[in-house]
Amino acid sequence: MSHSFLLEIGVEEMPAHVVTPSIQQLTQRVTKYLKEQSISFDQIKPFATPRRLALLLTGVADKQPDIDTEVKGPAKKIAQDADGNWTKAAMGFTRGQGLTVDDITFKDIKGTEYVYVEKHIAGKEVADVLTGLKDIIMAMNFPTMMKWSTNKFEFVRPIKWLVALLDSQVVPFSILNVETGNQTSGHRFLGGDITLDEATDYEDALTKEFVIADQKKRKQLIKEQIDSIAQQNNWEIAIDEDLLEEVNNLVEWPTAFSGHFDEKYLELPDEVLITSMKDHQRFFYARDGEGKLLPNFISVRNGNKDFIDNVIRGNERVLTARLEDARFFYQEDQQVTIDQYVDRLKNVSFHDKISSMYDKMQRVSVLGQMIGTSLHLSDDELNQLKRASQIYKFDLTSGMVGEFAELQGIMGEKYALLQGEPANVATAIREHYMPISADGALPATTIGSVLAVADKLDSIISFFAVDMIPSGSNDPYALRRQAFGIVRIIDDKQWHLSLLNIASEFAVQLAKNDVRPSFDITHNSSEVSDFIKGRLHQLFNGRKVRHDVIDAVLGSSQTDVENIIEAVDAINKHLAEDSFKDSVEALTRVMRIAKKGEFDNQELSVDTQLFENPSEKKLYDSVSELDDNFEKQTVSQQLDGLLSLEPVISAYFDENMIMADNEAVKTNRLQQLSILSKLILKVGNLDELIVK
Repeated sequence: MSHSFLLEIGVEEMPAHVVTPSIQQLTQRVTKYLKEQSISFDQIKPFATPRRLALLLTGVADKQPDIDTEVKGPAKKIAQDADGNWTKAAMGFTRGQGLTVDDITFKDIKGTEYVYVEKHIAGKEVADVLTGLKDIIMAMNFPTMMKWSTNKFEFVRPIKWLVALLDSQVVPFSILNVETGNQTSGHRFLGGDITLDEATDYEDALTKEFVIADQKKRKQLIKEQIDSIAQQNNWEIAIDEDLLEEVNNLVEWPTAFSGHFDEKYLELPDEVLITSMKDHQRFFYARDGEGKLLPNFISVRNGNKDFIDNVIRGNERVLTARLEDARFFYQEDQQVTIDQYVDRLKNVSFHDKISSMYDKMQRVSVLGQMIGTSLHLSDDELNQLKRASQIYKFDLTSGMVGEFAELQGIMGEKYALLQGEPANVATAIREHYMPISADGALPATTIGSVLAVADKLDSIISFFAVDMIPSGSNDPYALRRQAFGIVRIIDDKQWHLSLLNIASEFAVQLAKNDVRPSFDITHNSSEVSDFIKGRLHQLFNGRKVRHDVIDAVLGSSQTDVENIIEAVDAINKHLAEDSFKDSVEALTRVMRIAKKGEFDNQELSVDTQLFENPSEKKLYDSVSELDDNFEKQTVSQQLDGLLSLEPVISAYFDENMIMADNEAVKTNRLQQLSILSKLILKVGNLDELIVK
């Protein structure tokens, strides 16, 4: 016989953003627990609202399966003494298994007899197993946790009720002073308490008390209501899925409605209106058929249509107040020049251990010119980049951004255009924040992309220089995200930039431009390189690159980020080739033997007069030819050239003893191999590759 089981945790209202992750966590934990306990079931259906997390399981087994097993004990010679009497070891073993020595049998294993007992373990009844869900619930973790009353226990919000119902039977357990039962609660204002006769009554019983517990059904209803209002008014509503998810997790009984605001506010930039509606009020905004923003919105109430006119007026008043503030700031901000805004940044701290925001812009201006020059930007582009880097944070001191922080960069672009800045400069001000998430959109323009890289790189170098390095999950300034953004931009633009050793040159250029930070910009520069390599590792993992290939390219001596990215493709291209194994083994043999030279940073040279065999001259000529063109080639061409050396290298090792008795010959050969090894390391540490 199978059963149905309902588990519900009733809580005070949860923040919308934790509802979905919380029900996912509960589902995973309960599923894992029942699997570990060998309790089978057919289906598990989650339910979640701001006030409850619930699971309904169907086809739940009666009990755990019985287990018949053999348990091995000590050897016979330990279990019995010389007279055949049972020893304490034998009696202790059987007692530990809940049996007696009468249950012992012997089995021969490789010439030695051992004690065995057959043990029957009766499976627990499912009701007894389900009481263990108390510990599963109490072990849950949330982004923010609460204590209540005098308790030490923490949960996402205080627990108000618990339901644990196996068919019609309450499974007893309690958390703090809340005991399980068969009573749940309907909508806070429209519904009442509910007594459940059966676990399967749950969803229908809640619906009668104005709670749609199924998240998918609730979300679909919201979409249908929004679509209906939009069609009635001939509006275009682009439903933002993140906003829909948030709204869905704020309500138990959704009722959509539309509202209106004065058309005079349409003079504000669309981004201001959308931010006010979407981000601050959780409204869906409307456009006409031509894409023009309309003075209308759609919102969702947690309740029915009773007194809906009052709700509409209340929401309109709140939005109007916010739009009036925005209109005031928009008009006032335009009375201030960009230079005045920039001057205010001298009193805005980037970080108290680093500098003001104004000083950061001075550093970024220098770094931007370094990067732009390296990329061979035109004089016009360099001038526009310089202007953008000198003003790009100015909107932080505007009234609009002070009130609507989400609009930083966006208002910078708007105000820059209003004050006559070139379009590329204005666009770069907005784009320098991009990407704003790990998979967020990248800057589209060249100047915006360079400024974004320079701004992020300066932040990383500066925080590392004052020993504020992310560790573990601690990354309060989102430096990992910024470094990953740099990697993604470079990969997208296929720019060749030697970023992994840029700090020393940055310091030189800062001094030349009379920009003098109060800290040593080169401090922890090697850690900066390792940090960026860590983000390259993240990029490669996301592309399912083999771990040995990742280790090989990140172990290179390469400082050009794009070359490291290209090295992955170059190596992957050869992995399936039959000749790849022999070629890699030849190259890695060169690298291993070259290490014995221990030349470090010495100038390497080869004396051809010391050659004793033709293979030495052949390798010398081949490597010299490769070296002459190496820096001009793509990474793929470089690797192809290295792999083609396999027969020359093999012949070289066949004819020559590297560690010759003649010290001069030995040193010459080691230097010859070291020159080749350095070329190999520019592509990757091929010794990390697993070749078969």
